[in-house]
Amino acid sequence: MFEQVDWHSMFVPKIPILEIFVRGTLIYLGLFLLMRVILKRESGTLGISDMLLVVLIADASQNGMTHDYTSVTEGLILVVTIIAWSYVLNWLGFHFPMFQRLLKPGKLLLVKDGVMLRENMRKELITHSELMSEVRANGIADLTTIREAYMEPSGRISIICEDEKPAQAAEEKKVF
Repeated sequence: MFEQVDWHSMFVPKIPILEIFVRGTLIYLGLFLLMRVILKRESGTLGISDMLLVVLIADASQNGMTHDYTSVTEGLILVVTIIAWSYVLNWLGFHFPMFQRLLKPGKLLLVKDGVMLRENMRKELITHSELMSEVRANGIADLTTIREAYMEPSGRISIICEDEKPAQAAEEKKVF
């Protein structure tokens, strides 16, 4: 009724460790670049690297837990590889501005002084109706009251209205 546990196949990798590392590296970096280029506006508040990390770790650890696929050790090696690349990219982005620009895109101006910048909207494939939906969600009925609207690195749209003072001007007026 009870089968013997095959401890050897559970912990001894069938795939070379270097191959697991290379496969994990290629998949992580490939998906990261694809998501960075193609899916910037779809990510919402969850960062692309965060979302990618969660998905890949879930898949990698699941594969290591099933007997049909591979050993627990192989799954753990793949999870460590993915976490290591996530850490390395975040570390590089923190210490080197060049990597920061690769990892987190800059903001993109969509509306300037009440006028939509169609070329910038085209870059992110944002339609007039999508922009207006975001405008209405911020309690604004008319584009003419918007000084600036930006597509943020997170994929959200931030809006600065005409009646809001820029942060720099407000800082200059502070009296200590």
